[in-house]
Amino acid sequence: MFSRISGTGSFLPAKVLTNKDLEEIVDTTDQWIRERTGIRQRHVVSEGESCSDLAEGAARRALESAGLEPSDLDLIVVATTTPDQIFPSTACLLQQRLDVHGCPAFDVQAVCTGFIYALSVADKFIRTGSSRRALVVGSETMSRILNWQDRSTCVLFGDGAGAVVLEADEEPGIISTHLHADGAYKGLLQVPHGIGFGQSDDPYIEMKGNEVFRMAVTTLGRIVDETLEANGMEKSEIDWLVPHQANTRIIQATARKLDLPMEQVVVTVGEHGNTSAASIPLALDTAVRDGRIRRGETLLMEAFGGGFTWGSVLARY
Repeated sequence: MFSRISGTGSFLPAKVLTNKDLEEIVDTTDQWIRERTGIRQRHVVSEGESCSDLAEGAARRALESAGLEPSDLDLIVVATTTPDQIFPSTACLLQQRLDVHGCPAFDVQAVCTGFIYALSVADKFIRTGSSRRALVVGSETMSRILNWQDRSTCVLFGDGAGAVVLEADEEPGIISTHLHADGAYKGLLQVPHGIGFGQSDDPYIEMKGNEVFRMAVTTLGRIVDETLEANGMEKSEIDWLVPHQANTRIIQATARKLDLPMEQVVVTVGEHGNTSAASIPLALDTAVRDGRIRRGETLLMEAFGGGFTWGSVLARY
């Protein structure tokens, strides 16, 4: 038994923050941000808007796309770094909103690689016969953990959610998944606060950008090789690269590794910024709905995030 993606969905907060808006908040310029990241704008939540709000919006659109009702689900996995509450999990809060009862629902935390991790977990549930219809969501309110005086981080991130429905099938949709982590690099990208430490002050992202960039480019190059070798595939067999949307330079480096023209790479970072675990499902849904990605095409999804964590999913859509 295999799993396949039967539906996609995404949801963005209504509020848009442009680079020009940021010029009024922090010492930066539209040109500086564009040249280094490719980002032009990002969506941010408003007061009272939560991670589970965004997750619900994306989930309902994915279910509609798959032609399913929430009651058809037997597994819910949410990837997030910015949950509504310490507990219950955002997945349980989403389960309640969808009026689903009894099936497993839990969160996965791997920061920007979170959706890849969550998709891999759900795929294993289906392959082992433990589930037949799974909802996998990446949802983030990264703006809530930004120091808006730190121009090295606050210009990079945005809020949003993306979702897919996975269903059991005789033919492979998810071909393979590859997950890695190395906690030795935790200090390069982190929010160094937590309940377990007894800290109650504001938690903010801290990042050593140059080091993270170098590690990301090198590591994503290796995961491309690993994924192709594991499946006996050539680079030319990949139809689409759907990467984590961190910045255009990292995306371009991965495309060069695959010998893929940018016309075969889904890039949404300019409009969305880095939405962490939401970025890949947001990009995937965008390209499915505008007709670029079609049934039967082979996709490589890959990501790199805090931890460090990194991974890939090879799928036939």
